[in-house]
Order: sequence, then C-alpha cells, then structure tokens
Amino acid sequence: MKTGGNLCHLRNLGIITETNRLDIPLDRDINAGVMNDRPLQDQVAVVTGAGRRMGRVIALTLARAGANVVVHYNESKEGAQSTLHEIESLGGQAITTRADVSRPKQVAAMFRAVEKHFGRLDLLVNNAGIFFPVRWDKLSEDDWDKILGINLKGAFFCAQAAARIMQRQGHGRIVIISSLGGLQAWPDYIHYCASKAGVISLTRSLAKALAPHIQVNSVAPGTILFPGERRDARMEKIIRGTPLRKAGRPEDVAETVLFLATRSDFITGQVLVVDGGKSIP
Repeated sequence: MKTGGNLCHLRNLGIITETNRLDIPLDRDINAGVMNDRPLQDQVAVVTGAGRRMGRVIALTLARAGANVVVHYNESKEGAQSTLHEIESLGGQAITTRADVSRPKQVAAMFRAVEKHFGRLDLLVNNAGIFFPVRWDKLSEDDWDKILGINLKGAFFCAQAAARIMQRQGHGRIVIISSLGGLQAWPDYIHYCASKAGVISLTRSLAKALAPHIQVNSVAPGTILFPGERRDARMEKIIRGTPLRKAGRPEDVAETVLFLATRSDFITGQVLVVDGGKSIP
C-alpha cells in the first residue's frame, strides 16, 4: 500500500492538513487517561426499586463509579437497608427513601427531599416495576391498573420530578428500564407488555421534550439470570432460542446503565436492548 502517496493526495485536496494530524507515539495507548474508574464522583443518582434484584445491582454499580446513591423502595425496606450497607462498605454514600411511585404526591415529596439533602440530582434510573402473568380472559381492572400504575405512570412522574431539578441546574440524565416485553408480544403478559411499550414511547417523547440539557434513554433487558436462580426447562428453551446461547447477568444491564450515565453525550431517545440477540428478527 502506498500510504505516503495517498496522504499527499489527501493533503492536496485539503482533507488532511498539518494542523489536524494526530502524531501519537507508537508506545502510547490512544485511550490512556480517557477512562475514569469513578466517572460519577460526587454526582447524585436516584435508583427506584433499588432494594432488590436489578435495582440493587444498578445501585451498587453506580456507587462503585463514585455516585452518591438514593436507594428507593416501597415494600422492600430490608433489601433497601442491605443495599445501603453494601454501598457504605464500598466506601460510598447512600440514603434510603420510601415512596409508592404510582402516587404522584409521594413521588414529588421524595424528590423534594433528595434535592434538600444533596442540593442536586444528576441521574435518575427508573427501575421500579412489577411483572406477573395473567391470561387475557382473566385480566382484571385491578391487574391492569396495578401494573400500569407502577411501570408506566410511576416512570413518568419520577421523570417529571427529576427533570424539574435537572432543568434548574442545566443538566441531567434519565435512564428508564423497559423490557424485551415492550418490543415483543407475550400473550400471558398483555398488561406488562403494554406498560413496557408505553415506557419505550415515554422515553422517546421525554427525550425530545427535555432536550438539549437532559438526555433520556432506555435499557431493555432480555432474559436475565440472577444468582441462585435455576435454569429450568423453560429457561433452557429461551436460551436455545438466543443467538448468544446464554442468559444475561444483571451486571450486563447495570453496565449498560452506567454507559448511558457516563459515556453517551450524543445519545438520547434510544432503547439499548440487552438480550443476547434474542430480539433480532
């Protein structure tokens, strides 16, 4: 390859100049100094539903990245306290707060308390959600209202309260946990799929409404296997239908949230699917 001649040709066309060339020593790592092992140092993050499962792992991941974490819970008080103590054992700072996210007044009070305590809010992770199957002909109004109230209504009012703080300070990021169920049809989870499809639409609409100072994105997990859970026959069937032939780890989702919280200055209104390729048509 005649690279010298090609470079001369590009220089003659004005594409390469002496001032925009990158002269990097061969023994230097091009990414040296770019990554920071505590990119959220001194920032404040609210994680809803952080007392158990995915929310707990996300909260711990953000704490390791330097964030002061608000561990939200509604019914999982013991789990929230456990998450708090684990964050503190890592040398991080955290507080717990209780609210029913389906009740806007409780949500507003929670975010007022966060702003009063920390004086800022940099990141909201809308993780709180519920999941249970009901056949279409057995689905009741209570079932519908319960799952839409927490998964969709709660996600909006948390985002609304967080965005008001973020707008006052001129920046912020919101990450909403959706689901593969928001992109696919699961006949025994009609109410759940509707709520998560709504979450995806909410993400895109909020991204436009809150730009340019607040970024809003979503993470849609596929099949995630938590420690201690067994791979039963149903799970094995799902894994066989997944291109990567494995279930995901909760850390796969948490690390994607961390990416959106720290490394995504030009991404908003997007849904990052973490499913091992299962959603590929």
